[in-house]
Amino acid sequence: MFRVGVHVSIAGSIDLAVDRALSLGCTSFQMFTRNPRGWRYSPLPGGDVRRFREKLSKVDIEPVVAHMPYLPNLASPKDEVYMKSIGSLKAELARCTLLGVPFLVTHLGSHLGSGREKGFERIIAALNECLEEDRGKVTLLLENTAGTKNSMGSSFQDIQYILERITVGDRVAVCFDTCHAFAAGYDLRSEEAVEAVMEEFDDIIGVDRIKVIHANDSKGDLGSRIDRHEHIGLGKMGRSGFKAVISYNNFKYLPYILETPVDSRRSDRENIEELKRIAVETIGIT
Repeated sequence: MFRVGVHVSIAGSIDLAVDRALSLGCTSFQMFTRNPRGWRYSPLPGGDVRRFREKLSKVDIEPVVAHMPYLPNLASPKDEVYMKSIGSLKAELARCTLLGVPFLVTHLGSHLGSGREKGFERIIAALNECLEEDRGKVTLLLENTAGTKNSMGSSFQDIQYILERITVGDRVAVCFDTCHAFAAGYDLRSEEAVEAVMEEFDDIIGVDRIKVIHANDSKGDLGSRIDRHEHIGLGKMGRSGFKAVISYNNFKYLPYILETPVDSRRSDRENIEELKRIAVETIGIT
């Protein structure tokens, strides 16, 4: 089965995310475990956790992917923000364990002008502290970035530099965002281009480290460093780009999570259906 879904809301209670994913035709989905726009959060109610796990056990939706909130910045030179970010990551790992969610996606953050060397030092120390203390089995996925000013993780070399310095290496992998990669200068518009990019990725990191794909088209041009997502096939990557990604190697077996816009042109369901159509045309499976 071709696994595809979107980021769904947990409004009301976290188990409702499963209902929303089903209603949209998801076979995988992503969510926050709490309000992503603040530092404060409440413990997950036991009843909500139980209902979440029960609902998932009865449907063919996997994997569920959690995403870190917006405020944490693991590369921040500001001590207060940095310590809060570490606390947030520890909490999210624990919440994922409680929910039975296997993957947690994190951005690598911004060094805010303190320099890449300092940014790397902060990120690596934070990840090691959090993973060494955590007793769960959640895999932390490092997401590649678009290369906006001061951001960390836009190049494959950046991600590998971090990965090879993680002490619990078997619990860290990659979430590959197509829009971010394209904006950072990695051409994904044709089979030949994807082959070349993935050969580079494999040489530097290893394609087996990619566990989830964030499938987003790009409003910005190749190498624009503009982090703006577009509907599937309507951006600068185009349908040909997604055909090329899906047809590459074993990528047809990975979960595709869409973080595409919702506007008058398309809904989440319509973007899911479009990516499914592309998968049928490309590899003949739904």
